[in-house]
Amino acid sequence: MTAIPDDILFAYADRVKDKVVIITGGANGIGKETALRFASYGAKVVIGDLDVARSTKLVSDIEQTGGQATSIKCDVTQWDDTVALFQLAIAKYGQVDIVVPNAGISEAGDFETVKFKDGIPIKPGMLTIEVNLLGVLYTTHLAQHYLLVNQKHGDLKAIVLIGSMASWSGIPKAELYTASKHAVLGMMRSLHIPLELKCIRIAVIHPFFADTAIVPIPARLFLAGIPLTPVPRIGGAIFYAATNPDPATNGCAWLLPDNGPVFLVPKEEFKLGVYKMIDDRVNSLLVGAKGLHYYSRLLRDLWSIAGKPIVTTGLGVFLAKTVWDNKELILHNARTYIPQ
Repeated sequence: MTAIPDDILFAYADRVKDKVVIITGGANGIGKETALRFASYGAKVVIGDLDVARSTKLVSDIEQTGGQATSIKCDVTQWDDTVALFQLAIAKYGQVDIVVPNAGISEAGDFETVKFKDGIPIKPGMLTIEVNLLGVLYTTHLAQHYLLVNQKHGDLKAIVLIGSMASWSGIPKAELYTASKHAVLGMMRSLHIPLELKCIRIAVIHPFFADTAIVPIPARLFLAGIPLTPVPRIGGAIFYAATNPDPATNGCAWLLPDNGPVFLVPKEEFKLGVYKMIDDRVNSLLVGAKGLHYYSRLLRDLWSIAGKPIVTTGLGVFLAKTVWDNKELILHNARTYIPQ
């Protein structure tokens, strides 16, 4: 892992000037800090939150300092609300450049206790999953479309997800929260390559317990004497993950384990034990997938330029040569994936 000191987190701040940033749950805590940070460097901020009063106040505060912002009431568990958030950004600013699906809650309800009505088990509450996972899925799904609206070559485009230490380790009495945060990390890893092909960055931030209202009183009592992660540093990590231009940092995790610095976890360090075995096999498939993506574009362009006869003839020659040149790799993969 690589430590990222605080004074580096805004090294690429010039990249956000006039960019449009959507933040869900942006009226309080981490979302508010992130909105203020982006606005301070010239970004146009669009806030979606159920807390209309605080959202309106935040927009006013940003505008009073010369920034640009707008807000809308948004329940991220409601598809229509989330669509309206993106539509507002397009209507007001004409584009979307960075999306931060930040809205989240702590454990709601008691998953361990089965409750009954008339002797029949009743359905447990799933609000934590609905906000922390379904809401993030809705927001990320829409981001994949709206980030491409009016996109120009070389534009900064990014999605920054909010994970947790619970993305890596189980938290007793927080089963739904842990499940949702594991899922967020998995989604980021799944989307990394498809989004990279569209020139969209993706990352996930993993803070330790932060000094925000999301931490319940019992957890605060348990953590008494243990330093919490500073909210400004979390906002800085989100900013850095979105703006860092290095392709090697795309698809990575960013840990804030305590009161220390931000740590970059390279993709290669996700892979230990069984995970490494699975990853080795997946990587050999992805090499082929990337090659197919390239050659499909190549054939499409050749078809449009030279026409069907030349492309068809060339394809036959190309495939024959490719098979011959890669016969050892093909045999190796066959031995790997065909049961012995």
